[in-house]
Amino acid sequence: MAGENAPGRSYHHGDLQRVLLEAAVTAIEESGPSALSLRDLARRAGVSHAAPTHHFGDKAGLLTVLATQGFHLFADNLGHIREQTGSLLEIGVGYVRFAVEYRAHFEVMFRPELYHRDDPLLVAAKQRATDELQAGVATLGEPPGDERDPRLAGLAAWSLVHGFATLWLSGALPPEVGDDPAAVSRAVLQGLFPVP
Repeated sequence: MAGENAPGRSYHHGDLQRVLLEAAVTAIEESGPSALSLRDLARRAGVSHAAPTHHFGDKAGLLTVLATQGFHLFADNLGHIREQTGSLLEIGVGYVRFAVEYRAHFEVMFRPELYHRDDPLLVAAKQRATDELQAGVATLGEPPGDERDPRLAGLAAWSLVHGFATLWLSGALPPEVGDDPAAVSRAVLQGLFPVP
């Protein structure tokens, strides 16, 4: 789109979408997803205010792409940890680490009111992430002498790590816990998940 680039800026075909997504990540890290505006993204990227609309349609369209990207990154990270360690504890720590390292994605992924939740690419990415979470819970095997529904065990594990990640990101945890989210989450989770 030759007319969309600001003076002195040029993008190869396909780069503008990436640049706009990177600008969205920065903006979300600064102010959260609710404050995001396409006009601000255009300014940050040095393009016309119409450029983000051309690529994403609207704010929800942009956040749909960002959430889709996030769910794929999330699934990749959890799958790698599961293959390397086979440990639900380490998958839980990886969940928290992902939330901290990919904060903008994480803050959008679990807010379905922000995006087009029926988008087929998003639905597929979300299912892939769900499958990885379920595979992580399956590393526990059968709880000895326990009749609990494995789905409830998975929900309990997810609730715990998601809750910890959310508390960490919001700054709600007391300062004496320290400043290393992986170490703190590992200590919190260690009593609940078996260590291989």
